Amino acid sequence: MRIGVPKETTAGERRVALVPESGKKLIQAGYQILVEAGAGAPAGFPDASYSEAGITLDTDAAAVLGSDLVLKVNPPKSSEIAAMAAGSIYLGSLMPLRNLPAVRALAARRVTAFSTDAIPRTTRAQAMDTLSSMANIAGYKGALLAAAELGKYFPMLMTAAGMVPPARVFVIGAAVAGLQAIATARRLGANVFATDVRPEVKEQIESVGAKYVGIELKEAASAGGGYAKELTEEDRARQLELLAAQCAQSDVVITTALIGGVFAPRLVSADMVRSMRPGAVIVDLAADGGGNCELSRLGDTVTVHGVTILAPLNLPSTMPLHASVLFSRNLTAFVQAFTKDKAFQLDFTDDIQQGAAITHDGEVKHVRTRDALQKDET
Repeated sequence: MRIGVPKETTAGERRVALVPESGKKLIQAGYQILVEAGAGAPAGFPDASYSEAGITLDTDAAAVLGSDLVLKVNPPKSSEIAAMAAGSIYLGSLMPLRNLPAVRALAARRVTAFSTDAIPRTTRAQAMDTLSSMANIAGYKGALLAAAELGKYFPMLMTAAGMVPPARVFVIGAAVAGLQAIATARRLGANVFATDVRPEVKEQIESVGAKYVGIELKEAASAGGGYAKELTEEDRARQLELLAAQCAQSDVVITTALIGGVFAPRLVSADMVRSMRPGAVIVDLAADGGGNCELSRLGDTVTVHGVTILAPLNLPSTMPLHASVLFSRNLTAFVQAFTKDKAFQLDFTDDIQQGAAITHDGEVKHVRTRDALQKDET
């Protein structure tokens, strides 16, 4: 069975779906690997490193995309889907609810598409979870961006000129990205506060060095699998009061909130920004999902009311080497888990395949995506 790894064609993307160390493991499992020439170079993996690992290189993107199993980082474009073989398998981060046209095209092409961001968050599936791997990088880099942009130190310093107090950082959302942002800001010496609509994460927030601030919810906001759901109107009003008070006191606000791990709720209003200290910084890590801050300009940095607002897109791509290594390991773990007799075996009775399968045999299998497509068509 042949695995194909094409170049990523999304603007600004520097990651690659398979690095040489993972390619070796798949060759040992019995696969043939075909990588498009130059695919790994932006991430720090030259063609020679693939050749040394026994991986075949090809300059023909169509030949690579025509493989039995295609590994990608980003959702495939229509031209890429057209080059895929009917009955082939796609594996990557499809983000299906954000990329409905790609889902339609994959189904029409009769490609079996697995989206790693839809993998259930279970102990068995942890090694395959690209969403967590990439969120970890985003949280780390987001804290560094905030520290670089803020016009003051993060840590408390005792100097000959006197004491410098620590910066106050407020992190909204305590899933993987939020927890990593907290941990990184703490390592840099900031005084960190954090909140989440899921009160059960209070322990996790405190375990990485932040002080938890939250409200008593009238209705549970956990959607399961480490995700949050929409709040009731009453709870949302009380949450916004809390956010306004914390933002006004903070030097840095880092937002990471996503509903169901997909779309970003608007949490930081223009009025909240106006109330913040001059020189304060907001890093909107939910920009890929639409942004948590009302004044964010997605993919750009703006200054409003004296507050600098960063809304970076695709932060993992700014650390392409380690992002590629982790992404590649996730995909490899997925493939290895379902390999038998030197081939990938479809098994939709398995909870991981069942959760991650978006399209198969011309149909959309993923319920939330199917509902979204039906709604989009009406």
